[in-house]
Amino acid sequence: YIKCQYLDELTGGKGIVFATGTPVSNSITELFIMQKYLQADYLRESGLTHFDAWAANFAQKVTKLEYAPTGKGFRQKTRLSKFSNLPELMTAFKECADIKTAQDLNLPEPECERHIIAAEPTETQKNLIQSLSERAEKIHNKQVTPDVDNMLKVTTDGIKIGLDQRLINPLLPDEPNTKINMCVNNVIDIWKQTADERLTQVIFCDYSTPKKDAFNLYDDIKSKLIANGIPENEIAFIHDYEKPQDKERLFDKVRNGEIRIVLGSTQKMGAGTNIQNKLYAMHHLDAPWKPRDMEQRLGRMKRQGNMNDKVHEYIYVTKDTFDAYRFQTLETKQGFISQIMTSKNPVRVCEDVSQSEMEFAEVKALCAGNPLIREKMKIDIEVHKLQTLKSAYLNLSLIHI
Repeated sequence: YIKCQYLDELTGGKGIVFATGTPVSNSITELFIMQKYLQADYLRESGLTHFDAWAANFAQKVTKLEYAPTGKGFRQKTRLSKFSNLPELMTAFKECADIKTAQDLNLPEPECERHIIAAEPTETQKNLIQSLSERAEKIHNKQVTPDVDNMLKVTTDGIKIGLDQRLINPLLPDEPNTKINMCVNNVIDIWKQTADERLTQVIFCDYSTPKKDAFNLYDDIKSKLIANGIPENEIAFIHDYEKPQDKERLFDKVRNGEIRIVLGSTQKMGAGTNIQNKLYAMHHLDAPWKPRDMEQRLGRMKRQGNMNDKVHEYIYVTKDTFDAYRFQTLETKQGFISQIMTSKNPVRVCEDVSQSEMEFAEVKALCAGNPLIREKMKIDIEVHKLQTLKSAYLNLSLIHI
C-alpha cells in the first residue's frame, strides 16, 4: 500500500491507505500525475511542471525487440521503460508517501503454486491469426480507412481468437484441446479431488461474459461442467448478482462451500470480493491489461483467512496468439511498478526485475511457442540482475570514497 501524508492531513486520518497499484499504477506518466496531485509545489519550485521536463530528468527511452500485437513475428519498439536519477526521485516522492510492499508486511497467507497451461493453436486459429497479420499490414500501409478497419478491431479479434475461435464465429467447431476445454477438465478434476472438504474454485474471464440468446464462454463452460456431473446449484456467475446484498449472500455461500465454482470478470470480482476461506484454485482464461488487476485477482485467494496451506493458480494461454502480446504488456508495465514500489534505497538507474515481472515474461515466452524466446527471456533477466549488482557495487564504492 501507499500511505499519502497530504491526504492524511486533508481527510483527518481517513482514507489514507491505497491498494498497491492504485495511486501509482502502471506507467511512468502516472507517477508524474501523482506528483502533480500531491507535490505541485515541489514540481513548480524544481521547474518540472511539464512532463517533458520531468521525463528528461527521471525517465529514459529504451528500444528493444517486442512480440507483435497480432501474435505473429516481432518488432522494434522504443518506450519510456526505465527510471534514471531514481534516488532523487524517490527522496522527493517519499516526502508524501510511505511505500510498503507485501514482502515488507509479511502477512500470513497460503503458499501459491503457479501452473502455466499452454494450448497449441488449432488450424482454424492459425488461419485467423494470419488474417490478423494481413489486416494489420493493410492498416499500417493505409490501404483501408479507420471506419473500415483499425488496430482496435484487430486487437479485439486477436483477444477473441486467443480465447476461443467460436467467439469469431459460433459455427466453428469446439475442438477438444483448446485452453477453454483444458480449463474445464482441470476444474472437474479439482472439484472431485476436493469434494470431502468442499473446497472452492474461481474462474476469471473478462471477455465473452454472459449474454442472453448469444454464444458466450460462461454458459459454454457451465454446460460442460454440468454435463460432467457438477450440480448446477454449485456453479455461479458473479454477473447474476447485481445488488450488494445479493453479492454478499453469494460470497457467504462460497465461503462455506455451498457454491464451489464461481465465474466472473476482474471488474466485478476483483477488489472487495471476500471468498477466500475455502478457495483452493484460481483459473485465468485471459489476462487483464494492468498488473494491478492480476494482483487483485490473485488477492481473492492468496490472503489471510484461507484455510488451505497451499493454493493453486492456473494460467491458460494459446501459443502463437494475442496472448503473448497481453503478457508482454503486463511484463512491461510491471517493470515500471517494480522500479518504484519498494521501501529499499534505489540504485541510480533502475533496471531491476521483480518476481512478478519474471513470471509475466515466462508466460509470454510460453505463448510465443519458440524455445529461443524463452532462452532470450532468461538471458535478459540475468543481464538485468548483473547490471543491478554492478550499479549497487559502484554506488557503495562512491560512498566509501
